[in-house]
Amino acid sequence: MQIAENTVASFHYILKTPEGEVLESSREAEPMAYLHGTGGIIAGLEEEMAGKAAGDRFEATIPPEKAYGPHDPARVQQVPLEAFQGVDKVEPGMMFRASTEQGDIPVRIAAVEGDTVTVDANHQMAGQTLVFDIEITEVREATPQEMQHGHAHADGHDH
Repeated sequence: MQIAENTVASFHYILKTPEGEVLESSREAEPMAYLHGTGGIIAGLEEEMAGKAAGDRFEATIPPEKAYGPHDPARVQQVPLEAFQGVDKVEPGMMFRASTEQGDIPVRIAAVEGDTVTVDANHQMAGQTLVFDIEITEVREATPQEMQHGHAHADGHDH
């Protein structure tokens, strides 16, 4: 069976930079499963997965536009350190949730200079070209419940 609309695909991946630095890997865990055609994985990878079958191995290079988008400077802001009351030490790399008019969004501390904190609401991989080494482990038809819910269900998962 090939990966297409209304199929659930399970796969292992190694995510790398174009220079070969490993960013993430599923090799030491269970394969990732997704319902094809629902946006459960980044668009560029979903495009590359279409038509593949269990046992297929391939490499996919995904540009930022089909991954997490370009880095948007408008999503980087400076806020006063006093906005982080109750936090002992604010350091670069820390993650917080910021309340906005659009709801809560994750932000990463990019820099701390004196009483000014630079926060970045871009996805950590925004602006990056991503290279995936993929191994498809299983392809199956989605259950009616998975199609109704719009995502793959792990063993025993129910709503």
